[in-house]
Amino acid sequence: MPTTPPPCVPEHLSSHDVEPGLRFDAWRERAHQWVEMLPPPPGTELDAELLTLRSSTCIFGTMRSSAYEMRAASRRLAHAPEMVVVTLIQAGELIRDAAPGEPQRVGPGNLGLYDPWRIGNYRWSQGSREVFLALPRGEVRAALGREPGNVPIPLEHCALAPALASQLNHLALLTRQPQKLDGVEYASLLEGTRSLALLMLRNLGRQGSREEQSDLEDDLNAGRHAAALRFMEREAHRHDLDVAAVARGAACSRTRLYAAFASRGETVMGTLREIRLQRAKALIERSPRLHIGSLSWRCGFADQSAFSKLFRLRFGLLPSEWHHRTWTSPAADASARARSQDPC
Repeated sequence: MPTTPPPCVPEHLSSHDVEPGLRFDAWRERAHQWVEMLPPPPGTELDAELLTLRSSTCIFGTMRSSAYEMRAASRRLAHAPEMVVVTLIQAGELIRDAAPGEPQRVGPGNLGLYDPWRIGNYRWSQGSREVFLALPRGEVRAALGREPGNVPIPLEHCALAPALASQLNHLALLTRQPQKLDGVEYASLLEGTRSLALLMLRNLGRQGSREEQSDLEDDLNAGRHAAALRFMEREAHRHDLDVAAVARGAACSRTRLYAAFASRGETVMGTLREIRLQRAKALIERSPRLHIGSLSWRCGFADQSAFSKLFRLRFGLLPSEWHHRTWTSPAADASARARSQDPC
């Protein structure tokens, strides 16, 4: 039987709980224990509010604030719990230094996963509001299947991200109305939010694995396709050339060879036939004399009649008709005769 989580109630912090001269230091120590909050510009008054729900496995919070800046600080993280944070921007704008000289702007409605050890610099705009859920690093790592980092979570690319965003918004609303629920109900909602977040991260991790696997398979297919084309171009004259021989030439199995060509909407033998027919057409256009039997044999066609039918199906004329048109057309005469000087 599942156990009921211990009751929890919203904890409320406000920068106005202390006098103005002590406000910044008090807020930094009480609300930003994992990061270094930078002093506001001279003459700027800090105005912030934080509500939290805590359980033995996670911390939920909703915060509004005037403009401020914070950054990672190893001395503050040294005694912090091993947590990773899922955030949802509700209002205002967050500017994060994703890389030197490359600020990343995050606006309302955006979800993100952030590792406090890699947080960099954060700059919040005036009137900003966020919701966050801090989860144990081990649980996040297990759900994702890899080490967590600082990554945005696009709602349209992760099936469960919109559900989690909606749950975070709803829990934030209820946390700001403590009279609506009791401690047991808050605890149950917090546990449900934690479970949904881990499920979303598991979905995100599987999606990343599928995309990486798909990219790898695309690369492998491209390599096999290119190797097979090189082999077929070199060996197209062979009458015994079949799928098994091409697969050996491309150093892969027949199944993978079929897949490589199917990924491009092609077939192995259809591509080989096209190579042979294009070679036959080029030879016809380069030689003033034509011997159909010899031409078909040189291009890998053992049956002269079948070759002629395939040529007409592909180019609309029989080989002899194509040759006649090439070598009797006044417009083509000069260029065709120039090509005849090239070795066949």
